[in-house]
Amino acid sequence: MQREVPSWTSDAVFYHIYPLGLVGAPMANDFKSDPVERMAVLNDWIPHIKQLGCNALYLGPVFESDFHGYDTADYYLVDRRLGTNQTLKNLSQNLHHHGIKLVVDTVFNHVGRNFPPFKDLQLYGDASIYKDWFVGVDFTRHSTYGDKFYYEGWFDAYNLVKLNLRNPEVINYLLHVVAFWMDEFNIDGLRLDVAEIMDKDFLAALSVFCRNRKSEFWLMGEVIEGDYREWANTNMLDSTTNYEAYKGLYSSHNDKNYFEIAHSLNRQFGHHGVYQDLFLYNFADNHDTTRIASILNDVRAIYPLHAILFTMPGIPAIYYGSEWGIEAIKGAHDDTMLRPAVDVIPDVSNLPLYHFIKQLIAIRHQQPVLQKGIYKQLHVSNEQLVFSRETQDASIIIAVSQSEQQVDIGVHMEIQAGVEFKDLLSPQYQIFSSHNYLFINDVQPFGIRILLCVSQTR
Repeated sequence: MQREVPSWTSDAVFYHIYPLGLVGAPMANDFKSDPVERMAVLNDWIPHIKQLGCNALYLGPVFESDFHGYDTADYYLVDRRLGTNQTLKNLSQNLHHHGIKLVVDTVFNHVGRNFPPFKDLQLYGDASIYKDWFVGVDFTRHSTYGDKFYYEGWFDAYNLVKLNLRNPEVINYLLHVVAFWMDEFNIDGLRLDVAEIMDKDFLAALSVFCRNRKSEFWLMGEVIEGDYREWANTNMLDSTTNYEAYKGLYSSHNDKNYFEIAHSLNRQFGHHGVYQDLFLYNFADNHDTTRIASILNDVRAIYPLHAILFTMPGIPAIYYGSEWGIEAIKGAHDDTMLRPAVDVIPDVSNLPLYHFIKQLIAIRHQQPVLQKGIYKQLHVSNEQLVFSRETQDASIIIAVSQSEQQVDIGVHMEIQAGVEFKDLLSPQYQIFSSHNYLFINDVQPFGIRILLCVSQTR
């Protein structure tokens, strides 16, 4: 039985929160303090998320861990620095009450050194019943931490102990964890950390398990390099992170070279696109990358960049604070600046970027063609890009410019004369096509046109 992609994802717009950072939790878990319900403050963010237009929340690691959440100590307990299981349960109920799906960050490739089965291995060594739960356990040499055995970590990070995902006991344990999360917290999906290096048989087993328990359950994997179809296919995951487009989005603006992002979009979603039927997870930044407001050479490019993000095929996402232009640069060995505490949501009433993103999200929700329409490239130059999204019932043309000057853009396309187009960003702007030609005039510096086909004369 093949896996069908959950129907809700075609209209999904994600808001991404890294909770340990946003709530200002202590950097280290002492594993003895009473739980502090810091995560309860996320309930206050729900009106902001909903007003922005997002209808799904990707919530970073929330379960008991050593430091940053990707070093799990207990999959069954919410991190005491964030609260209790009831804190997450209440948040989930509140999100669903407001029509917002909940997807949680899931770290099944590795665990922290305080994970109880690993502590058992430290205590009992070769006699531990958990010695086969981890990869590369070797009692003939010591670990870098002084353990009387060696084990594999996540690359060279030995505080992240690699789980043996080919061990049936480990598989059953992790599937039981997912069942518990479904039942206890009513989650709608998983974001799988470092999915690109996880055992594919395990991912297939996870897919079958989740599909059988909840048909509309969504699985998305973190994949930075490679053919996304290795992971996103009918037997495994529904989606992956779209790092190819992420890179093209910012560098095509920094280099004033729309040919880069145009090549990626055409390769992925064009007539012979390799990912035409996939809803990839698209983003401008996240908890692992420099903030988009900091990486752009010219901050004005943030507007056409987001216009592409919210009109290209796939599932768009906003990382908390980037909707009002938070800045942060990724450090060589420190990501904390990318995951800041936010004590108070700022007054967004006078923030142009916020209102522009809100407008783009509203247009996306209102126009099914932006959710499921095919992608066609119509025009590309260093400083202008024009593409369309089309279904049998509608057509939308997206034109962006990163020129310093006002420009006119002429587009040759298969269209009858007299077709009327209205700009969804500026409704007063209307143009009519001539035979096989569309003339888009007065595009302002770093400007955007989103043109909806209104009517057609015959």
